[in-house]
Amino acid sequence: MANNFTALLCLLCCLTVTLADSNVSCYRIEPGTIAAIIFADLLLTLIIVVVTYRCASFQRKKLDNADKVYMNVRANLKNPN
Repeated sequence: MANNFTALLCLLCCLTVTLADSNVSCYRIEPGTIAAIIFADLLLTLIIVVVTYRCASFQRKKLDNADKVYMNVRANLKNPN
């Protein structure tokens, strides 16, 4: 995966140098740039959702395991008196 990321980074750097030589207006956003921004935004959103889901799932399993009864004693007393 690191090799793919390195190759993508190198490709983007080369593309940036190539596009910098053209006489394109600085105030115009190219369609490729918009597509890259949208792709990066979707990827970042997906990563955040997956990490949040994994953390919530781990927390739910942890609470479910704490409510089990071992030797007639609850492992997790929610309301000790």
